[in-house]
Amino acid sequence: MKGFTIVHLYTTMISTNPIIQALVFFGFFAVISDIIGLPFELYGTFVIEEKFGFNKMTWKTYVVDKIKGYVLGAIIGGALLSAFVWFYSFAGTYFWIYVWIIFSAFTLFFTMFYTSIIVPIFNKLNPLEDGTLRQQIEAFAQKVNFPLTNIFVIDGSKRSTKANAYFSGLGSKKTIVLYDTLIKEQSDDELVSVLAHEVGHYKMKHIQTSMIIGVLQMGLILFILSIFINKPELSQALGLQTDVPVFHLGLIAFSLLYSPISMITGIFMNMLSRKNEFEADNYAKENVGTGEHLVSALRKLSANNLSNLNPNKWYVFFHYSHPPLLERVRNLMMNN
Repeated sequence: MKGFTIVHLYTTMISTNPIIQALVFFGFFAVISDIIGLPFELYGTFVIEEKFGFNKMTWKTYVVDKIKGYVLGAIIGGALLSAFVWFYSFAGTYFWIYVWIIFSAFTLFFTMFYTSIIVPIFNKLNPLEDGTLRQQIEAFAQKVNFPLTNIFVIDGSKRSTKANAYFSGLGSKKTIVLYDTLIKEQSDDELVSVLAHEVGHYKMKHIQTSMIIGVLQMGLILFILSIFINKPELSQALGLQTDVPVFHLGLIAFSLLYSPISMITGIFMNMLSRKNEFEADNYAKENVGTGEHLVSALRKLSANNLSNLNPNKWYVFFHYSHPPLLERVRNLMMNN
């Protein structure tokens, strides 16, 4: 624990500005954490993933991704952290309200523009070409009254053989993204069913609900933080002899104390997510007319990704955001 205090004392030699101190403090530990995790990341990608035929990433792509990630993290993380510290320093007791507003606005912005701004930094996005697949997708979207003009294919194959699809955005920024690996492995009917599942999340307001819950959860965390952050005992718990609270030390101590609560809320969010997945599956089944195509697509995805067909039920309860394949298949085949 005293390591945090030692780093803090070095930051005070660099600057007396609390924003600069916080940036240096958290920047240092972000780099150290990444260095510690680097061997495991490299082994996982270039040994384990390579062994089972998943990895398609070159060393050049890996290094470029790392550099881009550092730059993006420094810009976005640095800006948010600077705003956090500034409001803490100058807004008084109710700093958490201003920070909550900033973080909520960022969440909304990120939800709307993630695919159009962040994804192209790492991947190429191309509009889905005209053909039978696009025609079927557009016909389905029209059938369920889902205005959709943004259908993109992402070059996921340059990093992995694993396949995926996802929905992002709100309003006019609604976007469906299909991995090129998914298109290669699935039939048009299966792909439409996968897309119907993603549309189901939006139609049943799962995305909006998750965003609202996340914003409310952030507000609660910030409110609790505001109660304790000015207590010097948090800084003292990390080994600093002081009667004056230090923001970044207090934030670290608070995050350690809050972690059990975070684990519990994480369990409930996973439960909600699994429920949402079943509902999106049912939506796809009802609007496509059969669950067989989605079952076939899920089986292919599971086989290609070497998913565990019989995971421990307690591990699923604590860690899975999606139901296991067999549970989803049973649900889809009921009254099919």
